[in-house]
Amino acid sequence: MERSRERASSRYGAMLAGAASAAVFLAAAELTALLVAREGSPILAVGGFVVDVVPQPLKEFAISTFGERDKDALLLGLALAVLVAAAIAGVLERLRPPLGVVVVAVAGAASLAATVTRPGATAFAWAPAVAGTIAGSVALVLLSRRLRRGDDAGAGAPSEAPPEKGTSRRGFLVIAALTGASALVVGLGARALNAASSSVTALREALRLPSPRSTVSVPDGAELDVDGLSPLFTPNADFYRVDTALTVPAVDPATWSLVVDGMVDRRVEIGFDELVAMGLDEYAITLTCVSNEVGGDLVGNAIWLGVPVRDVLRMAGVRPDADMVLSRSVDGYTASTPLASLTDDGVDAILAVGMNGEPLPLEHGFPVRMVVPGLYGYVSATKWVTELKVTTFAADEAYWTPRGYSAEAPIKLSSRIDTPRAGASVTAGRVPIAGVAWAQTVGIERVEVRVDDGAWQEATLSSPLNEDTWVQWRLDWDAEPGAHYVTVRATDKDGGIQVEERTPIAPDGATGWQRTLVTVG
Repeated sequence: MERSRERASSRYGAMLAGAASAAVFLAAAELTALLVAREGSPILAVGGFVVDVVPQPLKEFAISTFGERDKDALLLGLALAVLVAAAIAGVLERLRPPLGVVVVAVAGAASLAATVTRPGATAFAWAPAVAGTIAGSVALVLLSRRLRRGDDAGAGAPSEAPPEKGTSRRGFLVIAALTGASALVVGLGARALNAASSSVTALREALRLPSPRSTVSVPDGAELDVDGLSPLFTPNADFYRVDTALTVPAVDPATWSLVVDGMVDRRVEIGFDELVAMGLDEYAITLTCVSNEVGGDLVGNAIWLGVPVRDVLRMAGVRPDADMVLSRSVDGYTASTPLASLTDDGVDAILAVGMNGEPLPLEHGFPVRMVVPGLYGYVSATKWVTELKVTTFAADEAYWTPRGYSAEAPIKLSSRIDTPRAGASVTAGRVPIAGVAWAQTVGIERVEVRVDDGAWQEATLSSPLNEDTWVQWRLDWDAEPGAHYVTVRATDKDGGIQVEERTPIAPDGATGWQRTLVTVG
């Protein structure tokens, strides 16, 4: 029994040695990244690789389960995976050295490959992974040797000769714990300092955009006064965020530039000041993510400040046989936008620099992003945009196309119930049912509501800003006690009725009427 406890204690000690070594690995890597390669964090590089290769069903599961915290969930999952692998490496190094070091080396090689192949990798992108691998291996060897000395001293030392000072298991536990904790502090500190020192928050706060040449006019009756109804304009802090960036790219407007090339008469490159000098106008546009489920909240409306994309493309001279623009983000993400959506004088596709009266928030694409009405974001709304490649759908494909999504994705006619919320309990009597509906580039003609299996009733609509934004709607309901199902559908100005059949998000957006259960007391 005593020997069994000793073996268990040794095994736990080996796992602790592995965990501490992993902390040393990450601390050394983050410290090196801070000094010579700010974009070379192995954990972020591996996380980015996972985002790139994850199957479409898992991506949708992550977004539906964790929402905007999906990246935090991914990083937490990676941390747990690193911890498990590190514990295994510690046990292997204790039992069959140098197998533990081999595991560390393999992990280092994987992180090295992920780092140097990321878009924007610098000349020293390899350094953090290499430094981490060396430091983690040395720490594992030293801690494992100390653990073995403690085990040997505790198990084989003669009773009259006490174990050598500092080699007891208790001494090992203290040293391993201090090593891991210290490394964790150093690693987290380096990551935080890296983020803070490379942040463009101060530059954004100091940026003063010129006044727009034209502004959005908000008509009377554009916003209905109903508790629980989404506001006409979504506050920046509440606007949904879905992208592939594990960390928000830090782009200095002074060094930002946009390249227009491909099937053009001339290559064009313009800087931020040049873009702004072209003249800014305000545009009210609703954005929708393709991952938005029926009744979901991955949709928002804002006033954007920007320059028409067609004006920039005109500078390059688009060739007549092109039919697509492949936009590229600073982090390598790409989107395929039909050329017609960017050159049509009747479509307000813009390069946006402002959002709801201020420069773009960092997480929403600062300093410049694309905003295109009528298309889901994954084929149009590229954040931190740096390149527009004029091409064809036959010649190029964007990030999500090989991952199960359509190359072209017009936004579907949709409506949503905001209040009463699903599963809500309300008091019998006059109850407002309200929500939003959108049919971009066409406009909403009518919204209808049905309670249980009753007749469709036409709701009151707010005054629309334009055909590219959502409208609010309201229906006052004489609610009677009991459980009731409330259903909504919309009709656009072309006479199209919202599709009743439920379809999944992939390949080009969900369809279906929202049906909500409401309990009346």
